[in-house]
Amino acid sequence: MQDTTLYENLLGIKSPWSVRTVDMNIKDQRVDIWAVHTEDFVWECPECGEIRPLYDHAEERIWRHLDSCQFKTFLHARIPRIECPVHGIKQVKVLWAEEKSRFTLLFERLAIDVLKQCDITGATRILRISWDEAWRIMKHAVRRGFSRKEKKAVPVIGVDEKSIAKGHKYMTLVYDLVAGTVEYIGDDRKTESLENYYRRLSSEQLRSIKAIAMDMWEPYFQATMLQVPNAAGKIVFDRFHVMGYVTKAVDTVRKKEHRELMKNGDETLKGSKYLWLYGRENVPESRRAEFNQLRGQEMKVGRAWALKETLRRLWHYVYPASGQKFWKQWYFWATHSRLEPMREAAATLKRHIRNILTYFTNRITNAMSEGINGKIQAIKKMANGFRNPENFKTAIFFHCGGLDLYPC
Repeated sequence: MQDTTLYENLLGIKSPWSVRTVDMNIKDQRVDIWAVHTEDFVWECPECGEIRPLYDHAEERIWRHLDSCQFKTFLHARIPRIECPVHGIKQVKVLWAEEKSRFTLLFERLAIDVLKQCDITGATRILRISWDEAWRIMKHAVRRGFSRKEKKAVPVIGVDEKSIAKGHKYMTLVYDLVAGTVEYIGDDRKTESLENYYRRLSSEQLRSIKAIAMDMWEPYFQATMLQVPNAAGKIVFDRFHVMGYVTKAVDTVRKKEHRELMKNGDETLKGSKYLWLYGRENVPESRRAEFNQLRGQEMKVGRAWALKETLRRLWHYVYPASGQKFWKQWYFWATHSRLEPMREAAATLKRHIRNILTYFTNRITNAMSEGINGKIQAIKKMANGFRNPENFKTAIFFHCGGLDLYPC
């Protein structure tokens, strides 16, 4: 088999195209291939499909292809242009690459697979391309994915914030809690940040939203109440954020009690911070005896921890009436505990209790969102942080958007 025929098969080049020349440069470890087409072929307009004869050629373009063994491989061709009576002069589509791409379809597929598995720097070393080229492939893949994505409403969504840099810089993220994908990324965490997502939806799509999990951040609540029909019954304040608020109050009790004990030289609570933050079942086996001993000393932090652990039972109830009855009992206990941080936490939860108890009609949490957030944090670390927020958004959609990234 001649080398021209070999590369026609490797590249998938078919009539009217053929490989004219193959040049191998041993010194530079590079293979260059030139493709040509038959002169009398007629071409389709890429816009309307109108069949037109050749008008002229664009300047020669070079595409990076999969390596030939260890040699970098490049395809050269001059793309034909036609003159369409409707759309004017247009370049025709070629078989081996997408419009405006500098890589063949096969190389792009490989690059996407590599980028999914490692960071940009690692991908550039494996693929032997530049940082900018790797980013262009990623951005182009994300644009391709969004162009193919079906425009439909997401019935069950999660809303959360993500810190992107020091200095209180945030992004607002909207998740599809069923598919486990990131649907939208907005700048900052203001009311407008989330409103911009809702404004992209039609009235019918907004009505089709069944439930929204979020934390108790007021701007998100207000944006949803303004934009989503019947939002009051659809918003569910996420249980993990609720428990996080109460856990923070437990830690405040511990810190205050620890300071008081240390004034008398008592180090009982020294080194126990994380023990009080654990759920009962998550206390490390190696420290359970120590923790049981601490709890047996009837300290304030022990009572605060007991309040926290008891509140977790709220989400185990099946019926709304039972859940509401439990809440009233817990609230009475917390407000009569003589632990000011716990009283304050209970008062905060009471102000938001309506949309905490909506859990019983819309049993959703942001647990999946937290899992995706962990993946996003890993993406951020792999890139050693993102100075450009738009690049960070691209990386999030690339890895977590559930998009069809591959070229056809």
